[in-house]
Amino acid sequence: MINKPDYHEQEEFQNRSRKLKEMREMGIEPFPHRYEPSHHAEELHQKFQDVEIGSSEDAMSGKTQPVTIAGRLVLFRSMGKNAFAHLQDDTGRIQIMLNRDTSELLGFKQTNNDQPASPLKFIEKKIDFGDILGVEGYLFRTQKGELTLFAKKVTLLCKTLLPLADKHAGLADKELRYRKRWLDLITNPETVTVFRQRSRILKLLRQYCDDQDFLEVETPVLQSIYGGAEAKPFVTKLNALDQEMFLRISLEIPLKKLIVGGMKRIFEVGRVFRNEGIDRNHNPEFTLFEAYAAYWDYNDMMHFVENLFEFLAKDLYGTTKLSGISPETGEQVEIDVKTPWKRLTMKDAIQTYGNINVDQLSDDEMRKMLKDSGHVDETKIPNLSRGLLIAALFEVFAEPHLIQPHHITDHPIETTPLCKLHRDPKAREEGLVERFESFILGSEICNAYTELNDPELQRDLLEKQSMRRDAGDEEASPLDEEFLEAICQGMPPTGGVGIGIDRLVMLLTNMHSIRDVLYFPWMKSSS
Repeated sequence: MINKPDYHEQEEFQNRSRKLKEMREMGIEPFPHRYEPSHHAEELHQKFQDVEIGSSEDAMSGKTQPVTIAGRLVLFRSMGKNAFAHLQDDTGRIQIMLNRDTSELLGFKQTNNDQPASPLKFIEKKIDFGDILGVEGYLFRTQKGELTLFAKKVTLLCKTLLPLADKHAGLADKELRYRKRWLDLITNPETVTVFRQRSRILKLLRQYCDDQDFLEVETPVLQSIYGGAEAKPFVTKLNALDQEMFLRISLEIPLKKLIVGGMKRIFEVGRVFRNEGIDRNHNPEFTLFEAYAAYWDYNDMMHFVENLFEFLAKDLYGTTKLSGISPETGEQVEIDVKTPWKRLTMKDAIQTYGNINVDQLSDDEMRKMLKDSGHVDETKIPNLSRGLLIAALFEVFAEPHLIQPHHITDHPIETTPLCKLHRDPKAREEGLVERFESFILGSEICNAYTELNDPELQRDLLEKQSMRRDAGDEEASPLDEEFLEAICQGMPPTGGVGIGIDRLVMLLTNMHSIRDVLYFPWMKSSS
């Protein structure tokens, strides 16, 4: 026996179910197949903002602009012979006026004295907040100047069995908003605005890449060998081949294979999966943008990135200045993404913002500083190489101060096995690679390299990473012989970049948590 959910016992659910049954018995179809609105609410408000359109008498006589609209009933008040309601669609709300004598309800027929005497009375008694209605009628403006649609004909498009959440009580709980996003979208117009901006940002990103002669490609989500990042994968199984598979943790490896194949400039926007922690900046499933350009290096990619951000900000807001929340103070600050952005090497950033000269510190001194900071897992500190110690010091003492846009360049080689050694002899001798990360508001917003295309060095670095995996490092990737074979067949000098789309949207919409920009963020099961 299947147990029905608790809400089936609620009085509201049972009352609405009873009304649904009564409607069907009367011959009213509560779930028609199709309806075609002529306008949306926002469109009407904009189009007729300064237009003289007539009185309610004109509208009831059919002498004004005919309009058909559909949406949820979110407000209803009866005023005797007339009633006023608000319908909400995906663009906003519009007021509806219904009249006892002239408004019609599709399918309404009075067959006995127990039924309401008019369509308006039927709507008052049988239609609930949240029901979806189609309204055909004529526009007018009330004496107070509010644009209103006289409802000549009303069609029930969907009878709801559960009430909407109360905006001030039911959806004050953020967890409920994230878990039941459909209620959040119905109740909070600001949530709809964020996701409209997300869609627009993706459209603009593709437009920018197209203008730069990049070709969009698609690569597999399921992979037999994962790589391209330091992350623990999700494991699954391909039953047809009885083979263990992984959800991709990065887009990098297959995209580089396409560069080897002769594709000059390519990009992909796709979902990636990392079996890691969840916080305001991380979700196990997220959207990643990666782009690769043959014959570019990391300097070219710096220009590509900062020009992209400037382009997005100007198109969205007409300015390069954005608002954000400082991780240091928790207060709103103004940031400016106008090019060029400030550039600092990782060592210089530690010196500038942490007043620490790492070249004058021993490994043990750095380990002690990290331990004393309380921001690093103490069990991992003893096994960190010098390069990883420097990277950890940067994260603790410099990263939170990078409020305005920064490119942080010249990272230790241990931070990535896929990046080209620095061309400067001194930096190469220090074990630095041509990598940069860009930061805004104390958070990384992109990662880019001059890509490694030396097959011998690439093998050496990937073998070392594979050995770390064999030693128990769950975030290290296995050796990918097929990728090495591709590199042996020749990859031109290449610049590559990865940008987390969700963090990009957070920045451009002034949202503080990644959950605010994901339609369905990961939530712990409520059962």
